[in-house]
Amino acid sequence: RSQPARPCGSLRCPTCAMVNAPKTKRTFCKGPKCRKHQSHRVTQQKTGKASLFAQGKRRYDKKQAGFGGQTKPVFHKKAKTTKKVTLRLTCTQCKTVRLLPIKRTKHFEITEKKAKAKGPAF
Repeated sequence: RSQPARPCGSLRCPTCAMVNAPKTKRTFCKGPKCRKHQSHRVTQQKTGKASLFAQGKRRYDKKQAGFGGQTKPVFHKKAKTTKKVTLRLTCTQCKTVRLLPIKRTKHFEITEKKAKAKGPAF
C-alpha cells in the first residue's frame, strides 16, 4: 500500500513547511570567554569557494589533461529536491562562530521576529 500524500503546508512535511529563523537567538556560547547563554546573530551558512589545490581537484585535473575526453563519471541521477539548511550562530560578545544544522526544507527565511504559525521556528 502507498501512503497518501501529505497536504502542502503541513508542519510535519519537511519539503512543504516554511522554516523561519529569528535574526537573533539567545543560546549557549561555547567560546572560552563566555561559556554561558548569550545573544547570537543568525545567518545562513554558504558553501565556500572550492580550492584549486585540494588533493582531489589536483588529481582530477591531472587525469583530465590531454586527449581522451571525460575520464570520470558525471553525476546525473539527482534524487533530492531539498538541501539541509545550516545556521551560522555568531556570538555578539566574543564573536565565536557555531554551526547549527537544521532539517531539510524548500523555503527558508531569516525573519525580524519569531514566526506566528507558518512553520516551525529554530
